Amino acid sequence: MDFKLTEEQLMLQETAARLVRDVYGFEHREQYRRSRQGFSGPFMQQLGELGLCAVPFAEAYGGYGGSGVENMLIMTELGRELCLEPYLHSVIFAGGLVEQLGCAAQKDTLLPQVGSASLQLAVALDEPQSRYQLHDVQTIAEPVSGGWKLSGRKSVIIGGQSAGLILVSARTSGSVRDEKGITLFLVDPQDNGVSRRSFDTQDGRMACELYLEDVFVKSTAVLGEVGQALPALRYQQGRCIAAQCAEAVGSMEAACALTLDYLKTRQQFGQPIGKFQVLQHRMVDMRIELDQATSMTLLAACVADQADSDERSRVLAAAKFIVSRASRFVADQSIQLHGGIGLTWEYMLSHHAKHLLMVARQFGDDDHHLQVYAKLMPVA
Repeated sequence: MDFKLTEEQLMLQETAARLVRDVYGFEHREQYRRSRQGFSGPFMQQLGELGLCAVPFAEAYGGYGGSGVENMLIMTELGRELCLEPYLHSVIFAGGLVEQLGCAAQKDTLLPQVGSASLQLAVALDEPQSRYQLHDVQTIAEPVSGGWKLSGRKSVIIGGQSAGLILVSARTSGSVRDEKGITLFLVDPQDNGVSRRSFDTQDGRMACELYLEDVFVKSTAVLGEVGQALPALRYQQGRCIAAQCAEAVGSMEAACALTLDYLKTRQQFGQPIGKFQVLQHRMVDMRIELDQATSMTLLAACVADQADSDERSRVLAAAKFIVSRASRFVADQSIQLHGGIGLTWEYMLSHHAKHLLMVARQFGDDDHHLQVYAKLMPVA
């Protein structure tokens, strides 16, 4: 199999790398993180102006029809500098759901705005009790004249504090944990009955809790067929998992580079500590974990946009398992090899470590995906 990138993919990779490298220094990131929005609006606009936000969408909606490989290239560069912008959740996850489930009018209206970064979307699927189970939905949607009324609570919505529209899963029929009866709605955070509580996550990104109290949404705000949203939610989360693995690889590459540079410059007993064999071995172990994660990320990117199947789900679960384990290992070893400085907020490595630990749990931790993989194994 030929794993070489095409000329267009190399240009895309270089565009993303140059933009991130020129704009996203550590001091700039700290300024963005402390802002009310929690990220850089101008940087997100630059992503849109350069066409990077439109990459995953079909040409009919102003996009480039990019695949999981193109998403991987962009996300790796964003992960390398720990970019705070909700590209993954707005463009890949929410945009993917709109493109898969939306009617022609919804796609014609929303996707060009997301592709130009003039509209930010967020996805509200998790609830306090759900723990990685997309079908565990207690938020209720009741039919009323002209639309629906939504009531419930959604948790840890990355980028939800600044989103113009939030995609909310709610139960329109069945009982809790039924796989049928889940519907996806477009909710305007400014509507009556909607409230948000914003907070910082452990890696510096902002998220929110979403509270819905008899929120009226029109029938035109339903995405897809009523009660049949779960397969699309799982499919698009799979695309997000592949993209997030790429983001983690970019972060791990940066963490390994910072650690190697520290081993070369930190002096002890009159020589760089990188000359001590035991530390060399630990550095090699980090690179081995990174190489395994990179290989699985590439495989995940290749299957991310394939038709839904058990084989696709197995590959994505395996990739998330490998990358989650590698993320925790690289984060832990980087801090151990740095010593106390590796934990300081003023040093970039600590932010990579926090992000990698969060990546290892978002969209399901390694134990969850190991169980998913085991259930999908063919039985002779």
